[in-house]
Amino acid sequence: MNSTHFRLLALASLVVAACNKVPSKEAKTVIAPAHEDPVALEQVFADSTYQLTGVAVTKGDRLFVNYPYWLDAHSYSVVEVKDGKPLPYPNSDWNSFEIGQDGQDKFVCVQAVFADDQGYLWVVDAAGIGLGKVYQSSNKVVKINLATNAVERIYRFPATVAGEEVYLNDIRVDNEAGFAYLTDSNSGGIVVLDIRSGESRKVLANSPSVKSDAAYRFSPLGTELRTGDGSALKVNSDGIALSPDRKYLYFKPLTDDRLYRIETGLLRDFKETDAQISRSVEDLGRFVTTDGMIFDKQGNLYFGDLEANAMVKISPDLQMQTIVKDDEKLLWPDSYSISEDGYLYLTTSQIHLMPWFHQGQEKFKRPFAVYRIKL
Repeated sequence: MNSTHFRLLALASLVVAACNKVPSKEAKTVIAPAHEDPVALEQVFADSTYQLTGVAVTKGDRLFVNYPYWLDAHSYSVVEVKDGKPLPYPNSDWNSFEIGQDGQDKFVCVQAVFADDQGYLWVVDAAGIGLGKVYQSSNKVVKINLATNAVERIYRFPATVAGEEVYLNDIRVDNEAGFAYLTDSNSGGIVVLDIRSGESRKVLANSPSVKSDAAYRFSPLGTELRTGDGSALKVNSDGIALSPDRKYLYFKPLTDDRLYRIETGLLRDFKETDAQISRSVEDLGRFVTTDGMIFDKQGNLYFGDLEANAMVKISPDLQMQTIVKDDEKLLWPDSYSISEDGYLYLTTSQIHLMPWFHQGQEKFKRPFAVYRIKL
């Protein structure tokens, strides 16, 4: 829908091609054996009308889903699923935005939801309608108290951190340390947010680790995925995950297969130079292309393999195996959340079937769905 956005991504990736490789430990070659025991996909929610991306499961198994404002068909932005029905959350007013209105205290284009360990839901409002520029400086992170269902705090960002070309994508929160981490999937970079003071900074904006490899041919439909103007789709830093001990932040561009990590202690020190942070990024090697990612308590990292319609597990020693593959259901596995009883919840957003990549024609295989698998 917004070809300028995609052209910017392609330009950024070409710049990266001229850069040196990320200083890192030696990348490890990964072998991906098939999982011996088939894993069942259980559908827990479906929407035949609106495209969804994010999912969050809280303590007590409350289920939340978000809908980005990407296409003309859009209604609510964040919902709680009760008895299979989506109910606007935290209320209808927050979900009542229309183009032309002030978006400071309403959801504009929500990209992700995240349930933390302290009873809060964090909502990432990228405010980039149709993946375009930020709408009236209304990008924000909204912290909602799940006990009262009330907005407790709204975090906003200066233009130097998250200006109109930044698309805030995903978030992870470390309440003990007092920091949250977000990805910018447009120009590339990591936004570090002090959740106590509200101060923020953007790092790694010039690092190859947050830029999609221009040489990688991202092909979820068998051939390289291209936008309406014919350029190859290039999406920068997107998926993000905190290790169980919260000492490392894992991240990667969406449209290539490399995985990186950085010590969170470096990110939390706002006196640390960006150059030193960039030099400290570790390249963990090649795996698969994924949108989101998540760790379980045992230190296993889960990806959605976008080019194989599958889910994979990466063990702490960086060995990878496919745990489930389904060419009919796993159409762009997008975002993840793990419940207290050990289920991995995942959304299927079908991004590769959007009209942006098919001469304006929708190729969706409805419904959009939330599935879960027992880990």
